[in-house]
Amino acid sequence: MQKYSGSCHCQAVTFEVDMELGEVLSCNCSHCSKKGFLLAFVPAEQLRLLSGEEMLSEYRFNKKTIAHLFCKACGVQGFSRAETPNGAMCAINVRCL
Repeated sequence: MQKYSGSCHCQAVTFEVDMELGEVLSCNCSHCSKKGFLLAFVPAEQLRLLSGEEMLSEYRFNKKTIAHLFCKACGVQGFSRAETPNGAMCAINVRCL
């Protein structure tokens, strides 16, 4: 497993994630497709927020099960969080790595 560093555009929010970066998903939902996200999914414990917790704002839509977290300053979303039947998961926007 490899460690990747990521951030929003202004670097107020920084994070690390442990994962094997293989195939990524270009989600076709209305939110992700409009923003051009390329996503990789990991168990929540593999993501570590290093800075900027206070800079994160949350957006939820449709069934409101996914917390889309974005930087209040620059608006960039590096990751989202969700509870699934398989446990807590994070969707990593690999464009932010």
